[in-house]
Amino acid sequence: MTMIFVWAAVFALMLILELATAGLATIWFCAGSLVALVLAIFKVEIIWQVVAFVVVSVLLLIFTRPIIRKLRRGKGYSPTNSDRAVGRRTVVTEDIDALAGTGSVKIDGVVWSARSSDGHVIRAGTEVVITGIEGVKAVVDEAGEPAAEESAAAAEDAGAKAREAGARL
Repeated sequence: MTMIFVWAAVFALMLILELATAGLATIWFCAGSLVALVLAIFKVEIIWQVVAFVVVSVLLLIFTRPIIRKLRRGKGYSPTNSDRAVGRRTVVTEDIDALAGTGSVKIDGVVWSARSSDGHVIRAGTEVVITGIEGVKAVVDEAGEPAAEESAAAAEDAGAKAREAGARL
């Protein structure tokens, strides 16, 4: 009778952990504990309950996880609003210095951490062009006066790189 409560507790704990995580982390152990719970109800020996729990959990993990990953990845790249910032001009609000680990720019009224694409220092107040977004950092270059056609091509190229980087995540 106590094993019924043990397997019910294991199931509840795994279910709580599954609900608390963003991805499928313990769902396989929920299924394994349910099988073990059923065996406990029918008074099957404890060793077989444990074996059933392990075997069911591992088999489900091995055979369903790759399928689920493929389905989740198959949705393709979903651009975010940050992609729209690539190619735009803005002003540095805090010195960008890779050695000091500082730097920020303001994009649409929101302050972003920033770094220069080539690692050089860019002083506050300098106009820059956003060449990419890497995680939560804007990658910038000092803004020159490129021809409008060059600027549009550079912005399009930077946007393609950002989409490609996002697709790899």
